[in-house]
Amino acid sequence: MTAAEPVTAALVIIGNEILSGRTRDANLPHLARELNERGIRLVEARVVSDDEGAIIEAVNALRARCTYVFTTGGIGPTHDDITAEAIAKAFGVTLMRDAEAVRRLESHYEPGQLNAARLRMADVPEGAALVDNPVSRAPGFRMENVYVLAGVPTIMRAMLDGVLLELVGGRPLLSRTVTCWLGEGTLAEGLGQIQERHPDVSIGSYPHFRAGRFGVSLVLRADDPWLLGAATEDVAVLVRSHGEEPQVTEGEPPLADDAG
Repeated sequence: MTAAEPVTAALVIIGNEILSGRTRDANLPHLARELNERGIRLVEARVVSDDEGAIIEAVNALRARCTYVFTTGGIGPTHDDITAEAIAKAFGVTLMRDAEAVRRLESHYEPGQLNAARLRMADVPEGAALVDNPVSRAPGFRMENVYVLAGVPTIMRAMLDGVLLELVGGRPLLSRTVTCWLGEGTLAEGLGQIQERHPDVSIGSYPHFRAGRFGVSLVLRADDPWLLGAATEDVAVLVRSHGEEPQVTEGEPPLADDAG
């Protein structure tokens, strides 16, 4: 009996403002958490500029090898919002004005406020299915396995809530953390041996420096609870062999600025 193929996803973050450092992306961690809860593994993320060729290349490469692809950004009313046109070209179809998208925009704006620029947000690739936007009504869309969402985090999250209902996932990725006050160099050789014995468990080492002491959080991830438990016990034994008592917790540690 062979294990089922994992359900995978990729994210394309679109926007010069991300690459310039003016805007910090908040969509990646949220998307990763939401997908993992549904057994969908985010295996790659790319940040690309507001460049048609870059968007097309990234989307075509990722949609060919991932179950789902998500894009964020570039679907607003300004001249640099070119995601819809780029997606249309990636799929070899024309960009068209969607009557239902126009209706949604008309219901949102006051009379006379739906100008030509805002109407651009109703342009989607031919054959696309609209993705509902309960915040500002300008919809995203889906082309086959590619979901095109807004870049503004509050709007992206509202759109994603609806999208998640139609995704088919696999087994959620489980995780445990073994924390100890040892340098990761002390554990490196033993960790390598444990990884070889447990190829279906991902083991990540995340060092920290707190209160004048070096320590490390060892995060183990697997979709099988038995495999995860066996690997975690091996890591705990390794830590004890160096004279430290490990702290084992479910899940992953919070993000820390001193990791590196």
